[in-house]
Amino acid sequence: MAIGLALGVIAATPAAAQPVLGPYAAACRGNDGAVLVTVDGFKQRTGNLRVQLYRADNSFLERGRWLQRIDLPVTRAGAMRICVPVPQPGSYAIAVRHDMDSSGSSGWNDGGGFSRNPRLSLTNLRPSARSVAINVGNTTLPVNVVLNYRFGLSIRPVRG
Repeated sequence: MAIGLALGVIAATPAAAQPVLGPYAAACRGNDGAVLVTVDGFKQRTGNLRVQLYRADNSFLERGRWLQRIDLPVTRAGAMRICVPVPQPGSYAIAVRHDMDSSGSSGWNDGGGFSRNPRLSLTNLRPSARSVAINVGNTTLPVNVVLNYRFGLSIRPVRG
C-alpha cells in the first residue's frame, strides 16, 4: 500500500514540477486573471507550440482575432505549462497548435487541441466557441489541453 502511494506521488510530481513558460509566466502568480494552460500528449518532442486566447464568441478561430498568442519551442519532456493573461474577467477559449516541423503553417502531421478537450474529427476540426468556453475571473484558471493528431482517417490523442 505504501509503495503504491509513493509511486502515485512520484508519477504526479513531474507535471507539477514543470516550470510555467512564456513571456507572461508571472501573470499566473498574481490576481489579475490568467489561464494556466497545461499541454500534454505530444506525438513528438519537436517543433513549436502556439497557444492562442480568443473570446468565446463569433470571433473564435477567426484569422487575426486572437487576443493573445504565445509561440514557444517544444520542451524535451513532460507537459508544457504556459501562462496566458486575459484582458478582463469573462468567457474565453484556448486553441493550441503543435507545429511538429516548425514550418509556420498547419500541416497534416501537426497536432492541436482546445480548452475543454472537445472530440475532433476530419469533418469537425473547428469546435464551436460554446463547446470550448471557459470562464476566467480575477485569479488563475488551470486548463488542461490534450493534443490530437491525425491517424489515418481519424483525429485523436496519441494515447486513446
